[in-house]
Formats: sequence, C-alpha cells, structure tokens
Amino acid sequence: MRIRFKVNGVAAAVDVQPDEMLLEVLRRELGLTSVRATCGIGVCGACTAIINGKLISTCLFLAPLAEGCEIITVEGLGGDHPVQRAFAEMQAFQCGYCTPGMILTVKQLLEENSHPSDTEIRVALGGNLCRCGCYVKIIAAVHRAAEQIHTTKEKMHETGYL
Repeated sequence: MRIRFKVNGVAAAVDVQPDEMLLEVLRRELGLTSVRATCGIGVCGACTAIINGKLISTCLFLAPLAEGCEIITVEGLGGDHPVQRAFAEMQAFQCGYCTPGMILTVKQLLEENSHPSDTEIRVALGGNLCRCGCYVKIIAAVHRAAEQIHTTKEKMHETGYL
C-alpha cells in the first residue's frame, strides 16, 4: 500500500506493508538513521519521532497510520537547534545511540515547559534510556538549552522580531 506524509517538512510517498512499523520505513525507505531499532517494545526511546506534535515510539507505530501525518526526526532539526547545541556543549552523551530520541524529547519538553525542574526533566525523559549513564550531563544540557532558548527570545523581543 502507498502512503503519503511529510517528514522533516518534505513530502514523502512510500510503499509499505500493512503490518510494517514506521521505524523500518523511515530507516529503509528514507535513510533516516536517527530513529534506531533497539528494544522493539517502546520502552527505550531510541526510535522516537514527533508525529503530529506528539512523541511516538516508531517501533510500535504501524506505518500505514502515518498517512497524512507530519513527522519530525532529529535530522529535521538541522544540526543547529538549541537542544542539539546544548547536548554538544555539555557533552551529554558517550556512545550517542540514545541522543536523537533524547533531543526530540527535550525539544518537546521545552516547548511545553520553558524552565523545567530537575524532577520534571527526569519525568519527561522517563521513556528514554541511556546505556552509558550520562543522565547528569543530559539534565545539565536541558537547562543549558532552556537558557539558550530564553536568551534568544529575549534578544528577539529587544530587536522587535518577536
């Protein structure tokens, strides 16, 4: 069956099987390697994408259900998103396998809560596992990203761009 959707702002049309997971389609058909196969049961966060504004484990999301959806993967952030910069600046990763899912989760968190507490960060990241145990640096990166976003918004207000 053929489905159409937008991924990272670009229209896509792909052939999928009725029982195929979106994770497989994003990787195989579109080459989006930031969505990663790990647990296959939606508990690790490595396959996270944002679908129609919600964080989704793509290993559990049937590809046909993506028809007409807007999908964002970490590739769609362009490499210069404040959360990506903060993760790099704070060295909030070791192997990096969990990082794309963490970044999308943090992006979503900061859109909903611009200054989360450590507890709120931990709760938001509860569905993302880091095997290297970089949680202290990840929390520091979330705070750094929140500062960067706040500073950018202040500058935009001062210059009249917002």
